[in-house]
Amino acid sequence: MRVDLLTKEYPPEIYGGAGVHVAELTRALRRSIEVQVRCFGAPRDEADVTAYRPPAELDGANGSISTLGVDLQMAQGAAGTDLVHSHTWYANAGGHLAKLLHGVPHVVTAHSLEPLRPWKAEQLGGGYRITSEIERTAFEAADAVIAVSRGMGDDILRSYPRVDPERLHVVYNGIDLEQWKPNHDADLVRSLGVDPDRPTVIFVGRITRQKGLPYLLRAAATLPPEVQLVLCAGAPDTAEIMAEVTGLVHDLQEQRSGVVWIERILPRPELTALLTAADVFVCPSVYEPLGIVNLEAMACGTAVVGTATGGIPEVVVDGETGRLVPIDQVQDGTGTPVDPERFVADLGRILGETVVDRAQATRFGAAGRERARAVFDWDAIAGQTTAVYRSLV
Repeated sequence: MRVDLLTKEYPPEIYGGAGVHVAELTRALRRSIEVQVRCFGAPRDEADVTAYRPPAELDGANGSISTLGVDLQMAQGAAGTDLVHSHTWYANAGGHLAKLLHGVPHVVTAHSLEPLRPWKAEQLGGGYRITSEIERTAFEAADAVIAVSRGMGDDILRSYPRVDPERLHVVYNGIDLEQWKPNHDADLVRSLGVDPDRPTVIFVGRITRQKGLPYLLRAAATLPPEVQLVLCAGAPDTAEIMAEVTGLVHDLQEQRSGVVWIERILPRPELTALLTAADVFVCPSVYEPLGIVNLEAMACGTAVVGTATGGIPEVVVDGETGRLVPIDQVQDGTGTPVDPERFVADLGRILGETVVDRAQATRFGAAGRERARAVFDWDAIAGQTTAVYRSLV
């Protein structure tokens, strides 16, 4: 059986969890089936990987339109496959068109949902209406839809009621425990401007509305003064949110010491060293289908404090591998807390309780790594994904 995986991100051009998922899934799937990868960007050296750029005629076009230019090439290139599997709206049109063009099944993995990210209208303007239509069409016509958590599955059926629940499958994201593991390197941590001896909270993520970074920055003002905050945060969605985050970081740096902001994408050795040195990893997201970053922190033996939303409660076991922060959210798709001040206060309180009890945080971290090993193994996830494929061909 040959499967063509269609994705925007693929190594070395990865900036989010979906790209990590596709890269790891590809590696695990290739142990048992033929996999062709079709991605965006510059040519890749890896065998059986084809990259595409938007047609020159679409230079300067709205991002949604130039994306469709790549999807058309992907659909054409998938000739001869037995099944196409698309990831994110960027590749969904390619998968849907390949299904129609070549008469093969189309599987969609949902890493996020456009109806639950309405703030993207800030970024794409009218293009957001196009991305939403692409996703809806692909999901409703797909032969199978894979959700990366049960919470995501519920979101899919609520957002797209025409999707048959019988076509919906839950297959978690995974983690490679050989690549993601404790990395005790105090000198490397110091070279990044971080004090490995201070109690530390770390955030890793893109600067987007869904990641909830502004809430964290407000909550951090209430942490005990000895606590260090490390922000590995970059790739802002818009100039507006970047300006907001920049202002909040500068305000926080004026109030307290130990606020370290690293904007560049870190190579794995640096990131694992920082995660290992931290007492607590924080995921303040208001929308998170699962959160590979939580798994990466757990694999490094770090306690996790995360918002009790989306798939996070399926990853973080409250009181065992970390803590969950309650949130009551507006039901308009934005994930905005009904009471933002209460959410910020709860986030600050729970973070403070967790980071100051370093012995408890160590126990949470050890339990988190064991949970990652038991539940989120990539070979098992590839097996579950292959089973979905075989049910269709």
